[in-house]
Amino acid sequence: MSDDKWSVGQVARRCGVAVSTLHFYEQKGLIRSSRNNGNQRRYKPDVLRRVSVIKAAQKMGISLASIKAAFASLPEERTPTMADWRKLSAQWQSELNERIGYLERLRDSLTGCIGCGCLSMKNCPIYNADDRMAAKGSGPVLLDQG
Repeated sequence: MSDDKWSVGQVARRCGVAVSTLHFYEQKGLIRSSRNNGNQRRYKPDVLRRVSVIKAAQKMGISLASIKAAFASLPEERTPTMADWRKLSAQWQSELNERIGYLERLRDSLTGCIGCGCLSMKNCPIYNADDRMAAKGSGPVLLDQG
């Protein structure tokens, strides 16, 4: 395999993703390719690291929009280095801690209230006379108040 340009199939196999995933990442502006004379996509070898960062961040629950913003913060939107990864992952830690806190509060409230004001529970702590909770929005709005 040439170090110069990799085909979409080679990158997909090496990264453990579907070809359509690479097309999607490219459409979202997360990776780039060029075209050869036959109009086939070709990738530089550094795309392997970008895809690895994307996959690692996604496994942590980081959104593609956040990943794209992080890539855009790099000089010339270059492929992240190990030092870049340390900075990016540190930024994402607070986002993850907030999400973990939210999930813990959600877990802890499951037995006491479904948060929607439906009064279907015998001992509902909301006591939503005349559906006053409707003014706060639809669905289980109390669960988002943390």
